[in-house]
Amino acid sequence: MSADAPGGPTSGDVPGGPGSADAPGGPATEEAAPPDRQVDRQLLRVAFILVLGTFMATLDATIVSVGIDALTEEFGATVAEIQWVTTAYLLAVVAAVPASGWLAGRFGGRRTWLAAVGVFLLGSVLCALAWSATSLIVFRVIQGLGGGLLPATGQALLARVAGPNRTGRVISVVAVVPLLSPVFGPLVGGSVLGVAPWPWLFLVNLPIGAVAAVLARRHVPAVPPATRRTAFDLRGAVLLSPGLAVLVYGLTEVAHGRTLPAAIGVTAGLAMLAGFTVHGLRTRAVPLVDPRLFARPPFGAAALALLVLGASVFGTMFLLPLYFQTGRGLTAWEAGLLLAPQGLGAAAGSVLVNRTIDKVAPRTLVVTGIVLILVGTVPFTQLGHGIPDAVIAVSLAVRGLGMAMVGAPVMNIVYSRIEPEQLPRAAGALNLLNTVGGSLGTAALAVVLQGRLTARAPEISSAFADTFWWVLGFCLLAAAGATRLPRTQARKPG
Repeated sequence: MSADAPGGPTSGDVPGGPGSADAPGGPATEEAAPPDRQVDRQLLRVAFILVLGTFMATLDATIVSVGIDALTEEFGATVAEIQWVTTAYLLAVVAAVPASGWLAGRFGGRRTWLAAVGVFLLGSVLCALAWSATSLIVFRVIQGLGGGLLPATGQALLARVAGPNRTGRVISVVAVVPLLSPVFGPLVGGSVLGVAPWPWLFLVNLPIGAVAAVLARRHVPAVPPATRRTAFDLRGAVLLSPGLAVLVYGLTEVAHGRTLPAAIGVTAGLAMLAGFTVHGLRTRAVPLVDPRLFARPPFGAAALALLVLGASVFGTMFLLPLYFQTGRGLTAWEAGLLLAPQGLGAAAGSVLVNRTIDKVAPRTLVVTGIVLILVGTVPFTQLGHGIPDAVIAVSLAVRGLGMAMVGAPVMNIVYSRIEPEQLPRAAGALNLLNTVGGSLGTAALAVVLQGRLTARAPEISSAFADTFWWVLGFCLLAAAGATRLPRTQARKPG
């Protein structure tokens, strides 16, 4: 069967299925993907455990943002230097994601996930012990390498355990976590700094990670490595991961107005990515991320939707807190509270998707979600007219509802149409695109905002309003990709 055959794998291919020896407690006695597609308590427990890792990693990407002032004072550094605490983590995540598929295929999903948790916790401890801005930045790289592996590895492992019949419903539950983390990060960070010194921004990860690791060893099935071992694509890794990191760095330098480093970074990053594409198309071995995968329906359309969705979601989460604090004079805590309705909308959307994902065509859900994101974004193009907080709250709730209706159906489209052994690489590719979309979208919007602030000075609100027209453009591009998604559900194995 081809990797994208609509029928997907049989239940016997799924860990925990008939004859599998890696289900908890010994050989399994029931199918991992029952015909009625019921999500049982055991699968929900596995989903909860794996989502703890994703929550920890994605939350940490934003929780530190509220501690910039405290870290600047602690280490006697400039804001530009301390900003690298966030940038270094982001670059490490981008560099780590492409390797997630190979690692899971080589060493097994659960083993790779547990190792990622360990690296992340080690990085967290080292960050808390940092003695200078430089040491903190280095330790954030270690933390980011572990954090970059957790979402992709966890999703692939969960999809493998659930089987194609139950993937849609269970992914609809866990996919909401990356949407909630950017909202709750500032709130958690503000709360921590209100009662404890800055090292607890990192030490707060320890109990979450420790509980997740203990529960995973006890309850998550030990999915075996791929039967066909492949050599690590060293040339691809040298081109892809550093190429992405250098490109994001270059765009970040554009936002800071440093022309020469920006030009070098963008040019070198694009050249390395072009080199990786050529390598991926020509190599006879298995590339780190197969470029041909994006030409295979429905993966290409799904990838475009997630890429642009990442730009829209993370770009907005960059713009709004900055606007609330610089344009309205709110504290980080107050800004976090005003962003909370988006999290509530995402939670409501997750419930809705969970109930409809097996009944409604994927394209219908995704297009509806993008339309809701568009509707929720339009009011932000009018920030220059002083829209009230109530309108902002409702708009964010609508955006959250729409975002939840995009991510889970898109992932379900791919995960339910691919063979189990291909899941880690597919999950790595999708998470890479979402992460890169968020990184590049944020960097691009920062460049646009800087230009509009200069042109609109001193009208800060109008500059932000102008920038949100670009967010609308991202959404329209995502809608164009979504129209190429399947009209019907994948045929499930009977």
